[in-house]
Amino acid sequence: MAYEPWQPGMVVTASRLASISPTWQSWRPTWTTSSGLHLPSYGDATVDCAYAVSARTVYWRMNVVFAATTNFGAGADGSDNWLFSLPLPAPSLIESIGWIDLHASGTARAVARARMITTGSFGLEIASGQPSGAAISNTGLVDSISPWTWASGMALRGGGQYEAAA
Repeated sequence: MAYEPWQPGMVVTASRLASISPTWQSWRPTWTTSSGLHLPSYGDATVDCAYAVSARTVYWRMNVVFAATTNFGAGADGSDNWLFSLPLPAPSLIESIGWIDLHASGTARAVARARMITTGSFGLEIASGQPSGAAISNTGLVDSISPWTWASGMALRGGGQYEAAA
């Protein structure tokens, strides 16, 4: 049952409650690049992503651990920013929809803001330095070489929420 705003005289039913109660379901984001070139692929990465909808609010979480056959976009450069598809489209661009931990190893970590690029996708905007205080030399949006050269064992972990299109 699709979400319908509460109206006077409506009766509480199981289906009505289900339409406003979040139920988590799996979601495998499509992983592409802003240039459409040097496309990455998950390969044997662990992709544990899910979303839930309550009324028109979409809650999402992402846990991707890259592995041996992950392709980060061979030959990519700083103009091949990564994009991930949203589980449901949004009605308009929303600047910030969540936060992602960019995990390389130990203190080689940073935080990225999940920023909508289109009403159906988001990019990861590097929004911190490393916990060790070390500077990040490759800033901007995350790609195969930003904030570092990605490799097996590194991960993206986080989540957020946004408004879904009607």
